[in-house]
Amino acid sequence: MTKGRVTVIDIAKAAGVSKSTVSLVLQGSSLVNDGTRAKVTAVMRELGYVYNRGAANLRQAGSKSKIIGVVVNDLTNGFFAELAVGVDVVVQSAGFVQFLSNTSESLDRQREVIASMREHGISGLIMSPARGTDAEDLKPLVSAGIPVVVAVRSVAGAKVSSVVSDNREGIFAGVRHLASLGHRRTAFLGGFRDTGVFDDRLEGYRAAVASCGLEFDEDLVVDAPPSRAGGADAVSRALSIAEKPTAAVCFNDAVAFGVCDGLRARQLEPGRDFAVVGFDDVIEAKTAVPALTTISVDPQGMGRRAAQLLLKQINAGKAEAESIISSVRLVVRESCGAPFHDSLGRRQA
Repeated sequence: MTKGRVTVIDIAKAAGVSKSTVSLVLQGSSLVNDGTRAKVTAVMRELGYVYNRGAANLRQAGSKSKIIGVVVNDLTNGFFAELAVGVDVVVQSAGFVQFLSNTSESLDRQREVIASMREHGISGLIMSPARGTDAEDLKPLVSAGIPVVVAVRSVAGAKVSSVVSDNREGIFAGVRHLASLGHRRTAFLGGFRDTGVFDDRLEGYRAAVASCGLEFDEDLVVDAPPSRAGGADAVSRALSIAEKPTAAVCFNDAVAFGVCDGLRARQLEPGRDFAVVGFDDVIEAKTAVPALTTISVDPQGMGRRAAQLLLKQINAGKAEAESIISSVRLVVRESCGAPFHDSLGRRQA
């Protein structure tokens, strides 16, 4: 028996109760005693039953729901708020409503919110997976025929569509730019080492260092949570090594803002005493002081592309996996400093 085909009758038979009792449990009725409720609930969990709570009031007879689920791993990061805006613009114009949820990198929370969204009969799901998500986590959705598009982070082996940025090329461009300004010791700051995005961006960093004729130094790679606090911690550690860096490419803009905070805590001015390059180009990058040099990903554009891809699959009635790698570009602003001068005021070639 597959998860997508378990019925109320199956639950009733397995639990040894009537169909009406199972229905009362699903409705949260007080007419069912606690012992029976616990037994029915345990059977539903064991059989993988998903109650479509929205079937009665959120669907028209014989038609699909008008709900799109959106699950992100860190809504405190402005990038994901912008991505959600991009999704909403597209799905709203197509007559759908967006259900948005944040997992805070918790796999358990991710499973809970996806189960809840399925109960409400979502037509499709866009998600930036929590750390540790694997193909098995998405298999029930695929088996049930629910279209899924993963954004930002891909999931190896999962038969779902994906929209990601060109992570390698972005970091490569950032390091090359800093090298052109004279920097010979550029750090790579922030990010979780157990994610594919980190691997891709680190690969770009290594390739750029080699292409500039510089020596790779593992001490210059400092992982940290991809947040403002993580950035402040990462630059503090980077500046504690013997041969200090003079610049940094950051895992994302949130880390870059934290790096600027950490520099100022040491009485160093970003863009003057230390060059900083971010990754994402969130709205705040333009208005930051100094304005942040960054790799532009266009978060809202990524959200729009993810939504368009999902709607295409919903309208086609089948979920054929497609992969989109969005191009990126370097946006030069004040935080990188140009040209770079050494401590004696000598311009570096």
